[in-house]
Amino acid sequence: MQGQLVYIRPLAIGDSEALHALRNRNRSFFEPFEPIRPASYFTLEQQRAMIEWSIKAAGEDQSYVFGVFLQETAGLIGRIELSGIARGPFQNANLGYFMDQAHNGRGYMSEAIALVLQYAFLVLRLHRIQAGVMPRNFPSIRVLTKAGFRYEGLAKKYLQINGIWEDHALYAITVEDYTERTAASNEVSDHKFS
Repeated sequence: MQGQLVYIRPLAIGDSEALHALRNRNRSFFEPFEPIRPASYFTLEQQRAMIEWSIKAAGEDQSYVFGVFLQETAGLIGRIELSGIARGPFQNANLGYFMDQAHNGRGYMSEAIALVLQYAFLVLRLHRIQAGVMPRNFPSIRVLTKAGFRYEGLAKKYLQINGIWEDHALYAITVEDYTERTAASNEVSDHKFS
């Protein structure tokens, strides 16, 4: 799926080295926001195994993992994932993402989230996407609210992050929110250029 600044596509085995380099280059930057990882997690073999798992999980409609690639260079600069897919009456997925520190603050992840929401609602036909973020992670909260996610509440001691049980602010967007937002955006665009 193509944006103006970035494009997203499912990660493939051929992306293993780029993902390995991205994870290792940002190891200390990501550490405060992730579970404690064993040293083996940062090996090329483990990154390849995770991509293999993600391909299988997509085939089973459990999870969809995309690389975020810069349009200008086609370089891998982040990852975005829809996980924990629940069908039946829920039709929900969890959103998770990370971006190379060198590319933060340029609107790349905002565009990647817009692309993944389009995929989630129009292709996968999900009803709701949710995301949990530590309340002190202001940049991530900004990205979510910019994408149309609404705050739904605080989950106390929700996930163990970097060895500590952390509270998480829960955000969500439904297909109705997305459709309304997209229609409003199109009306503004049509008005500007008519």
